[in-house]
This record gives sequence, structure tokens and C-alpha cells, in this order.
Amino acid sequence: MKNKAKRRAEAEGSKVQTVLNTIAALIALAGLADATYLAVIALTGEAAACGQSTGCFEVLGSSYARIAGIPVAALGVVGYFAAFTFAIFAVFGYKRAWKVFTLTVWTMFAATLWFLYVQAFVLHAFCRFCLFSAALTFLLAGLVVATPAPDDSEDEE
Repeated sequence: MKNKAKRRAEAEGSKVQTVLNTIAALIALAGLADATYLAVIALTGEAAACGQSTGCFEVLGSSYARIAGIPVAALGVVGYFAAFTFAIFAVFGYKRAWKVFTLTVWTMFAATLWFLYVQAFVLHAFCRFCLFSAALTFLLAGLVVATPAPDDSEDEE
């Protein structure tokens, strides 16, 4: 009797984890689209579709938009692609993938805090695409905090 209840509780927990992992993958996919757009803009030299926002141009054209000549958005593509990949692996039951996803998200979160600081206190300008990315990273961090860590048993094959 207790075994049935325990298995049912584990199944429910597994379903919740799967849903949360899927949501994380979708959020990371949206971030990947945003970062890819900005990376293409940076690499082609085109102007971003910022509308009447001058802050967007100031941020994307600043020296902070590149690290060692590499557009920061390209690093965002790598981060969001990694987050998406690890979240998808976690959906399919790979418990170690969630741990790497968590590390990836906290790294992205730290970078996001830095870039928000730069926009607010150094450049005194904001990019709506960058703020969208920051919001997505905050959502991913919230999911990491809200999602119970999988048990340490072996990954399902």
C-alpha cells in the first residue's frame, strides 16, 4: 500500500518536473531567438529595430557590446543554446543535465546583473532587446529556484 502511494507521488513529482523543464526549454528558446537577432545585427553592422528608442542604439553601439571583439550577443547565443539543450535533456530524464542547466543559468544570471548595471549606471541607456533577455534570464533563474532538484539516482537511459 505504501509502495503504491510512494510511486504515485514520484510519478506526480516527475510530471511537474517535466512540465517545469519544458517551460525552461521554451524560455531558453525565446532567449536564443533574441540573442541570435542581436548577434546577426552586430555581425552585419545593421541597425536594430529599436523604433524611436535612442537608448537601444547607445547600448548596442557601446564598447560594452563586445568582449575581445566578440559581440556579447554571440555569447548570449551560446548561453541560451546551452540552457535550451540541457533543459531538453532534463525533460527526457537526464538528471545530470539539470545540474549543468542550473550552473549555466546562474552564470547567465551573473552576466545579466553585470549588463544591467552597465546599462543603468555607466551608459544611462537601456536596450529593449537586452531587457527582454534579462527578463528571460530572471525567469530561468526563478525556475531553477522553484524546481526541486532531481534525486541523485542514475540517469535513465
